[in-house]
Amino acid sequence: LHKAILLNFWRHVHLEGAGDYDKIIAPDMMVDHPVYRVSWGANPAVVEGKDGVLAFYNSVGEVVLWHSDDCLAVNDWGICDEITFHQLAKGADIAPLGYDIKNPDGYYHVYSRQAFVWPYDRKARLAGEHLYEDKTSLKIEEVDAKDVITPARVREIHREQLKKLEARFGPNYWVYKG
Repeated sequence: LHKAILLNFWRHVHLEGAGDYDKIIAPDMMVDHPVYRVSWGANPAVVEGKDGVLAFYNSVGEVVLWHSDDCLAVNDWGICDEITFHQLAKGADIAPLGYDIKNPDGYYHVYSRQAFVWPYDRKARLAGEHLYEDKTSLKIEEVDAKDVITPARVREIHREQLKKLEARFGPNYWVYKG
């Protein structure tokens, strides 16, 4: 079960980065009624159901997301991951989250320590994401446009990683067979 949860998580991260949101909400990846709790920025939200999850992902827009400094644990109930969560985007795309952005046309790297709690069911399917931001660790830095990777290139990288996962683990590697 733990391995299947981790493989689902791994695939989910790359599907999200690739913009393949419809595959994230597939019945073999996610429960019928997921619940997301998101506390980024100034506007905490609860997102319910697969339609809500799709709308949430589509609302992110042209933002490059990644995480580092993971401290991840898996158990029968799911995953807990303490991370540094990063967002890279134009000011106009970050400002709606409630962050103090000076230049809507400039690029910004926004990052903070966060706790991600992802509950899973007994079939190793995602039941939600609970994303808690440590506001005391929040940093916002303007970035020179020449140093910015494009969202299109990031999507390509994630699609390459998905192909590597399939080659390594075989088709439907994320489906729990227990």
